[in-house]
Amino acid sequence: MIVQRLDEQGVTALLDGLAALLADTVAGGASVGFLAPLGHPEAAHWWRERAAAVAAGRLAVWVVREGERVTGTVSLALPDKPNSRHRGELVKLMVSREARGRGLGRRLLTTVEDAATAAGLTLLHLDTETGSPAEHLYRSAGWTRAGTIPDYAADPRGELRPTTLYFKQVGVPAAAAAVAG
Repeated sequence: MIVQRLDEQGVTALLDGLAALLADTVAGGASVGFLAPLGHPEAAHWWRERAAAVAAGRLAVWVVREGERVTGTVSLALPDKPNSRHRGELVKLMVSREARGRGLGRRLLTTVEDAATAAGLTLLHLDTETGSPAEHLYRSAGWTRAGTIPDYAADPRGELRPTTLYFKQVGVPAAAAAVAG
């Protein structure tokens, strides 16, 4: 399994695979911001906009490919304000339905955490649908639950669901993180 960071051209070159992964994720019931059914043209359009964010330095995107097929992705939204240059937001961690259970999600999560540390970030945050399988991954990887917001977003079926906020301190010694927490 190889995790690769994409530049703008990489996102564009893998547009069809990324769009197929996004559509598969939504069809599988994951709440990643879209309602089902999500068509390929809409998914490709969304990824095309992400390519522009990558080019502008506002987003970092990684993929896992098996052969020519994209089986996983994760992104890190980078800070754009002077008072938030120490933090980033983990967004759109997705693993294809057929590739789940093989450690791809954990590998992508570790990749983002390591890259954030290397970039000098010390705090990561994310939100995920409360009760989703992703919550287990984040908790088992040392992320801290910050709280839950009711009726935060519609799931792919259009039903309002709560979201749970998580954070993780990275790039700081464990003792300092324990004192800060």
